[in-house]
Amino acid sequence: MLSVRLVQMIEDHADELTQGLIASLQSNPRTPHYHHLTYEELHYRTYSVYRNLGHWLSHKSEEPIEASYTDLAKRRFAEGVPLHEVVFALISTKNHLHDYVRSVGLMDSAVELHQERELQRLVGNFFDKAIYYTVRAYEHQAASSHAKSTMKSTV
Repeated sequence: MLSVRLVQMIEDHADELTQGLIASLQSNPRTPHYHHLTYEELHYRTYSVYRNLGHWLSHKSEEPIEASYTDLAKRRFAEGVPLHEVVFALISTKNHLHDYVRSVGLMDSAVELHQERELQRLVGNFFDKAIYYTVRAYEHQAASSHAKSTMKSTV
Protein backbone atom coordinates (compact mmCIF):
# COMPACT_ATOMS: atom_id res chain seq x y z
CA MET A 1 0.00 0.00 0.00
CA LEU A 2 1.49 3.30 -1.10
CA SER A 3 1.66 6.05 1.48
CA VAL A 4 -0.77 8.72 0.36
CA ARG A 5 0.71 10.97 3.04
CA LEU A 6 4.21 10.61 1.59
CA VAL A 7 3.04 11.30 -1.98
CA GLN A 8 1.05 14.30 -0.75
CA MET A 9 4.09 15.65 1.08
CA ILE A 10 6.17 15.37 -2.11
CA GLU A 11 3.49 17.09 -4.16
CA ASP A 12 3.15 19.83 -1.51
CA HIS A 13 6.91 20.47 -1.65
CA ALA A 14 7.15 20.29 -5.45
CA ASP A 15 8.37 23.86 -5.80
CA GLU A 16 11.18 23.34 -3.28
CA LEU A 17 12.19 20.09 -4.97
CA THR A 18 12.08 21.75 -8.37
CA GLN A 19 14.25 24.68 -7.33
CA GLY A 20 16.87 22.37 -5.85
CA LEU A 21 17.01 20.20 -8.95
CA ILE A 22 17.23 23.16 -11.33
CA ALA A 23 20.11 24.64 -9.33
CA SER A 24 21.88 21.29 -9.59
CA LEU A 25 21.27 20.84 -13.33
CA GLN A 26 22.34 24.39 -14.14
CA SER A 27 25.62 24.02 -12.28
CA ASN A 28 26.52 20.38 -12.86
CA PRO A 29 29.47 19.86 -15.24
CA ARG A 30 27.68 16.79 -16.65
CA THR A 31 24.80 18.96 -17.93
CA PRO A 32 26.41 21.97 -19.64
CA HIS A 33 23.56 22.38 -22.15
CA TYR A 34 21.10 22.69 -19.26
CA HIS A 35 23.04 25.74 -18.08
CA HIS A 36 21.61 27.57 -21.10
CA LEU A 37 17.99 26.40 -20.89
CA THR A 38 15.63 28.89 -19.32
CA TYR A 39 14.56 28.52 -15.73
CA GLU A 40 10.96 28.53 -16.90
CA GLU A 41 11.47 25.58 -19.27
CA LEU A 42 13.22 23.52 -16.61
CA HIS A 43 10.71 24.52 -13.95
CA TYR A 44 7.73 23.53 -16.08
CA ARG A 45 9.03 20.03 -16.75
CA THR A 46 10.36 19.26 -13.30
CA TYR A 47 7.52 20.81 -11.36
CA SER A 48 4.94 18.83 -13.31
CA VAL A 49 6.64 15.56 -12.33
CA TYR A 50 6.89 16.38 -8.63
CA ARG A 51 3.55 18.17 -8.32
CA ASN A 52 1.62 15.40 -10.09
CA LEU A 53 3.54 12.43 -8.72
CA GLY A 54 0.44 10.61 -7.49
CA HIS A 55 -1.18 11.06 -10.90
CA TRP A 56 1.91 9.73 -12.71
CA LEU A 57 2.26 6.74 -10.41
CA SER A 58 -1.41 5.77 -10.58
CA HIS A 59 -1.60 5.52 -14.39
CA LYS A 60 -2.37 2.02 -15.52
CA SER A 61 -1.44 2.95 -19.08
CA GLU A 62 1.98 4.03 -20.28
CA GLU A 63 0.48 6.31 -22.95
CA PRO A 64 0.67 9.54 -20.90
CA ILE A 65 4.30 8.80 -19.98
CA GLU A 66 5.10 8.00 -23.60
CA ALA A 67 3.46 11.20 -24.85
CA SER A 68 5.10 13.46 -22.29
CA TYR A 69 8.60 12.06 -22.67
CA THR A 70 8.38 11.84 -26.45
CA ASP A 71 7.64 15.56 -26.35
CA LEU A 72 10.58 16.12 -24.01
CA ALA A 73 12.92 14.21 -26.34
CA LYS A 74 11.81 16.21 -29.37
CA ARG A 75 12.33 19.49 -27.51
CA ARG A 76 15.77 18.58 -26.21
CA PHE A 77 16.84 17.29 -29.62
CA ALA A 78 15.69 20.55 -31.26
CA GLU A 79 17.57 22.50 -28.57
CA GLY A 80 20.75 20.55 -29.32
CA VAL A 81 20.95 18.92 -25.89
CA PRO A 82 22.89 15.64 -26.19
CA LEU A 83 21.01 12.50 -25.25
CA HIS A 84 23.41 11.60 -22.43
CA GLU A 85 22.62 14.92 -20.74
CA VAL A 86 18.88 14.34 -21.07
CA VAL A 87 19.21 10.90 -19.51
CA PHE A 88 21.44 12.28 -16.75
CA ALA A 89 18.83 14.96 -16.01
CA LEU A 90 16.09 12.34 -15.73
CA ILE A 91 18.23 10.22 -13.41
CA SER A 92 19.00 13.34 -11.38
CA THR A 93 15.28 14.10 -11.11
CA LYS A 94 14.66 10.63 -9.71
CA ASN A 95 17.66 10.73 -7.35
CA HIS A 96 16.72 14.18 -6.09
CA LEU A 97 13.29 12.80 -5.19
CA HIS A 98 14.81 9.74 -3.47
CA ASP A 99 17.15 11.98 -1.47
CA TYR A 100 14.24 14.14 -0.37
CA VAL A 101 12.17 11.16 0.78
CA ARG A 102 15.13 9.84 2.79
CA SER A 103 15.85 13.26 4.30
CA VAL A 104 12.35 13.90 5.65
CA GLY A 105 12.61 10.77 7.78
CA LEU A 106 8.92 10.21 8.41
CA MET A 107 9.28 6.47 8.70
CA ASP A 108 8.23 5.71 12.28
CA SER A 109 7.16 2.11 11.80
CA ALA A 110 7.79 -0.99 9.74
CA VAL A 111 4.59 -0.27 7.78
CA GLU A 112 5.80 3.23 6.88
CA LEU A 113 9.22 1.87 5.90
CA HIS A 114 7.47 -0.63 3.62
CA GLN A 115 5.40 2.21 2.12
CA GLU A 116 8.56 4.22 1.46
CA ARG A 117 10.15 1.25 -0.28
CA GLU A 118 7.03 0.74 -2.37
CA LEU A 119 7.10 4.41 -3.36
CA GLN A 120 10.77 4.11 -4.32
CA ARG A 121 9.94 1.06 -6.46
CA LEU A 122 7.06 2.84 -8.22
CA VAL A 123 9.13 5.98 -8.76
CA GLY A 124 11.97 3.89 -10.19
CA ASN A 125 9.54 2.13 -12.53
CA PHE A 126 8.09 5.47 -13.67
CA PHE A 127 11.54 6.89 -14.43
CA ASP A 128 12.60 3.70 -16.22
CA LYS A 129 9.64 4.18 -18.56
CA ALA A 130 10.35 7.90 -18.90
CA ILE A 131 13.97 7.21 -19.87
CA TYR A 132 12.96 4.48 -22.32
CA TYR A 133 10.43 6.70 -24.14
CA THR A 134 12.81 9.64 -24.12
CA VAL A 135 15.67 7.65 -25.63
CA ARG A 136 13.41 6.00 -28.20
CA ALA A 137 11.95 9.34 -29.37
CA TYR A 138 15.34 11.09 -29.31
CA GLU A 139 16.90 8.36 -31.44
CA HIS A 140 13.94 8.55 -33.82
CA GLN A 141 14.45 12.32 -34.14
CA ALA A 142 18.17 11.84 -34.74
CA ALA A 143 17.58 9.19 -37.42
CA SER A 144 14.95 11.32 -39.10
CA SER A 145 17.23 14.35 -39.05
CA HIS A 146 20.12 12.30 -40.44
CA ALA A 147 17.93 10.91 -43.24
CA LYS A 148 16.80 14.43 -44.18
CA SER A 149 20.36 15.75 -44.27
CA THR A 150 21.53 12.75 -46.30
CA MET A 151 18.75 13.34 -48.83
CA LYS A 152 19.70 17.01 -49.14
CA SER A 153 23.35 16.21 -49.73
CA THR A 154 22.58 13.66 -52.46
CA VAL A 155 20.27 15.99 -54.37
